[in-house]
Amino acid sequence: MSPAARRCLILPGWQDSGPSHWQSRWQARHGWERVEQADWHWPRRGDWMARLDEVVLQDPRPTVLVAHSLGCLLVSAWAAHSAHTGRICAALLVAPADTERADTPPQLHQWRPIVRGRLPFPSRVIASSDDPCCDVDRGRQLALDWGAGWVLAGPAGHLNGDSGLADWPFGETELHALLDPAGTSPAPQPLPSIDRSTASRP
Repeated sequence: MSPAARRCLILPGWQDSGPSHWQSRWQARHGWERVEQADWHWPRRGDWMARLDEVVLQDPRPTVLVAHSLGCLLVSAWAAHSAHTGRICAALLVAPADTERADTPPQLHQWRPIVRGRLPFPSRVIASSDDPCCDVDRGRQLALDWGAGWVLAGPAGHLNGDSGLADWPFGETELHALLDPAGTSPAPQPLPSIDRSTASRP
């Protein structure tokens, strides 16, 4: 079954995802729903979890979570506490942010420690080899802790709007593969190296 046959929720990270972000482009192309948070700049983990619970309960259909950065940590924290994880059929977790780093902005200190319990639904982490927000080894360990698949997409920063991914067909291929465990989706190709002159935003 394709992603279009399920309900897909877009879960942006800190500061939301701008118009050039692949999440925003997917939302516009497919009509998927973004989980809007009351405060994108000083995110409170408990508030974000409560909001996700509220949105999940609004629709009885099986739901796919499409998360980026802090949104990935939202998925792990929510899954550890919610009574409604059975409504989730899969989660794509892109470029999880490492909020336990010493240089983490104070706005994100509430997201420590990272919740590392095994997720109760199929999931896949896609990471970049030069993500300024999470070291590759840390990202791989998070995927292992969450019981998620692990995909290294090549050097592309934080896999956000600054990465120049446009519609990001690589990510869509991985999403289809996550929802198609029989493996009939075509194998994705690694991303090319991208020269970025500006720092990536979480």
